[in-house]
Amino acid sequence: MEETTWAALTAALTVAGAIWTWIAFRRRGAANGLRALGFTLLPAAAWLTGTLRTVVEIGSAVTDWATGLVFDVRTWTGVGLAGLAVLLLVVSGFIRDRQLARGQAVGRTRKDGRTRKDDAGRDALPPTAPPGRGKPVIDDDLADIEAMLRKRGIE
Repeated sequence: MEETTWAALTAALTVAGAIWTWIAFRRRGAANGLRALGFTLLPAAAWLTGTLRTVVEIGSAVTDWATGLVFDVRTWTGVGLAGLAVLLLVVSGFIRDRQLARGQAVGRTRKDGRTRKDDAGRDALPPTAPPGRGKPVIDDDLADIEAMLRKRGIE
Protein backbone atom coordinates (compact mmCIF):
# COMPACT_ATOMS: atom_id res chain seq x y z
CA MET A 1 0.00 0.00 0.00
CA GLU A 2 1.06 3.55 -0.57
CA GLU A 3 1.73 6.10 2.15
CA THR A 4 -1.54 7.92 1.39
CA THR A 5 -3.46 4.67 1.99
CA TRP A 6 -1.78 4.25 5.39
CA ALA A 7 -2.57 7.89 6.21
CA ALA A 8 -6.23 7.37 5.23
CA LEU A 9 -6.43 4.23 7.37
CA THR A 10 -4.92 6.12 10.30
CA ALA A 11 -7.34 9.02 9.84
CA ALA A 12 -10.33 6.67 9.72
CA LEU A 13 -9.23 4.84 12.87
CA THR A 14 -8.56 8.12 14.67
CA VAL A 15 -11.95 9.60 13.72
CA ALA A 16 -13.72 6.42 14.87
CA GLY A 17 -11.74 6.56 18.09
CA ALA A 18 -12.59 10.24 18.59
CA ILE A 19 -16.29 9.44 18.32
CA TRP A 20 -15.85 6.60 20.81
CA THR A 21 -13.91 8.93 23.14
CA TRP A 22 -16.64 11.59 23.03
CA ILE A 23 -19.33 9.00 23.82
CA ALA A 24 -17.22 7.55 26.64
CA PHE A 25 -16.69 11.00 28.21
CA ARG A 26 -20.41 11.82 28.03
CA ARG A 27 -21.82 8.50 29.24
CA ARG A 28 -19.20 6.93 31.49
CA GLY A 29 -17.12 9.77 32.89
CA ALA A 30 -13.56 11.01 32.80
CA ALA A 31 -11.75 7.75 33.60
CA ASN A 32 -13.31 5.84 30.71
CA GLY A 33 -13.03 8.86 28.43
CA LEU A 34 -9.30 9.16 29.08
CA ARG A 35 -8.85 5.44 28.45
CA ALA A 36 -10.71 5.79 25.15
CA LEU A 37 -8.55 8.80 24.23
CA GLY A 38 -5.44 6.71 24.87
CA PHE A 39 -6.69 4.02 22.49
CA THR A 40 -7.67 6.70 19.96
CA LEU A 41 -4.11 8.05 19.83
CA LEU A 42 -2.53 4.61 19.20
CA PRO A 43 -3.22 4.41 15.41
CA ALA A 44 -1.73 7.87 14.85
CA ALA A 45 1.32 6.98 16.95
CA ALA A 46 1.73 3.69 15.07
CA TRP A 47 1.55 5.49 11.70
CA LEU A 48 4.02 8.19 12.73
CA THR A 49 6.53 5.62 14.02
CA GLY A 50 6.09 3.30 11.03
CA THR A 51 4.77 0.37 13.05
CA LEU A 52 1.23 0.48 11.63
CA ARG A 53 2.40 -1.36 8.52
CA THR A 54 4.13 -3.98 10.69
CA VAL A 55 1.01 -4.49 12.81
CA VAL A 56 -1.12 -4.95 9.69
CA GLU A 57 1.40 -7.41 8.20
CA ILE A 58 1.46 -9.42 11.44
CA GLY A 59 -2.35 -9.48 11.47
CA SER A 60 -2.37 -10.63 7.86
CA ALA A 61 0.16 -13.40 8.59
CA VAL A 62 -1.85 -14.63 11.58
CA THR A 63 -5.04 -14.58 9.50
CA ASP A 64 -3.38 -16.57 6.72
CA TRP A 65 -2.09 -19.11 9.26
CA ALA A 66 -5.51 -19.44 10.92
CA THR A 67 -7.24 -19.83 7.56
CA GLY A 68 -4.76 -22.52 6.57
CA LEU A 69 -5.32 -24.24 9.91
CA VAL A 70 -9.08 -24.27 9.55
CA PHE A 71 -9.30 -25.47 5.97
CA ASP A 72 -6.28 -27.77 5.67
CA VAL A 73 -7.07 -31.50 5.94
CA ARG A 74 -3.44 -32.34 6.67
CA THR A 75 -3.36 -29.96 9.64
CA TRP A 76 -6.59 -31.37 11.09
CA THR A 77 -5.20 -34.88 10.68
CA GLY A 78 -2.25 -33.80 12.81
CA VAL A 79 -4.57 -32.26 15.41
CA GLY A 80 -6.59 -35.49 15.47
CA LEU A 81 -3.44 -37.58 15.93
CA ALA A 82 -2.31 -35.33 18.78
CA GLY A 83 -5.70 -35.75 20.46
CA LEU A 84 -5.53 -39.52 20.01
CA ALA A 85 -2.03 -39.55 21.53
CA VAL A 86 -3.22 -37.64 24.60
CA LEU A 87 -6.23 -39.95 24.97
CA LEU A 88 -4.00 -43.04 24.77
CA LEU A 89 -1.64 -41.63 27.40
CA VAL A 90 -4.52 -40.94 29.78
CA VAL A 91 -6.10 -44.38 29.27
CA SER A 92 -2.75 -46.11 29.75
CA GLY A 93 -2.33 -44.26 33.06
CA PHE A 94 -5.70 -45.53 34.28
CA ILE A 95 -4.89 -49.09 33.20
CA ARG A 96 -1.49 -48.91 34.91
CA ASP A 97 -3.07 -47.71 38.17
CA ARG A 98 -5.54 -50.59 38.10
CA GLN A 99 -2.75 -53.11 37.46
CA LEU A 100 -0.72 -51.73 40.36
CA ALA A 101 -3.74 -51.92 42.65
CA ARG A 102 -4.38 -55.49 41.55
CA GLY A 103 -0.73 -56.38 42.18
CA GLN A 104 -0.92 -55.02 45.72
CA ALA A 105 -4.08 -57.00 46.37
CA VAL A 106 -2.45 -60.27 45.28
CA GLY A 107 -0.01 -60.05 48.18
CA ARG A 108 -2.84 -60.18 50.70
CA THR A 109 -4.68 -63.47 50.75
CA ARG A 110 -7.13 -65.02 53.16
CA LYS A 111 -6.66 -68.36 54.80
CA ASP A 112 -8.54 -70.07 52.00
CA GLY A 113 -6.21 -68.56 49.35
CA ARG A 114 -8.61 -65.94 47.94
CA THR A 115 -7.84 -62.22 47.91
CA ARG A 116 -10.03 -59.84 49.82
CA LYS A 117 -11.56 -57.07 47.71
CA ASP A 118 -11.63 -54.54 50.54
CA ASP A 119 -7.90 -54.94 51.26
CA ALA A 120 -6.78 -53.69 47.84
CA GLY A 121 -6.85 -49.98 48.61
CA ARG A 122 -6.59 -50.03 52.39
CA ASP A 123 -2.92 -48.95 52.50
CA ALA A 124 -3.61 -45.94 50.29
CA LEU A 125 -6.20 -44.47 52.67
CA PRO A 126 -5.07 -42.45 55.69
CA PRO A 127 -6.23 -43.72 59.06
CA THR A 128 -9.38 -42.05 60.38
CA ALA A 129 -8.33 -42.25 64.00
CA PRO A 130 -4.99 -42.56 65.77
CA PRO A 131 -4.19 -46.10 66.90
CA GLY A 132 -5.49 -46.89 70.36
CA ARG A 133 -8.24 -44.28 70.43
CA GLY A 134 -11.84 -44.89 69.45
CA LYS A 135 -12.63 -41.23 68.67
CA PRO A 136 -11.77 -39.55 65.35
CA VAL A 137 -9.39 -36.62 65.33
CA ILE A 138 -11.29 -33.35 65.89
CA ASP A 139 -10.11 -29.93 64.81
CA ASP A 140 -9.96 -27.46 67.70
CA ASP A 141 -11.94 -24.92 65.71
CA LEU A 142 -14.75 -27.40 65.10
CA ALA A 143 -14.94 -28.77 68.67
CA ASP A 144 -17.56 -26.22 69.76
CA ILE A 145 -19.69 -26.99 66.70
CA GLU A 146 -19.50 -30.70 67.48
CA ALA A 147 -20.52 -30.02 71.09
CA MET A 148 -23.57 -28.05 69.90
CA LEU A 149 -24.55 -30.87 67.56
CA ARG A 150 -24.24 -33.45 70.34
CA LYS A 151 -26.35 -31.23 72.60
CA ARG A 152 -29.13 -31.30 69.98
CA GLY A 153 -28.79 -35.05 69.46
CA ILE A 154 -27.13 -34.84 66.06
CA GLU A 155 -23.89 -36.78 65.64
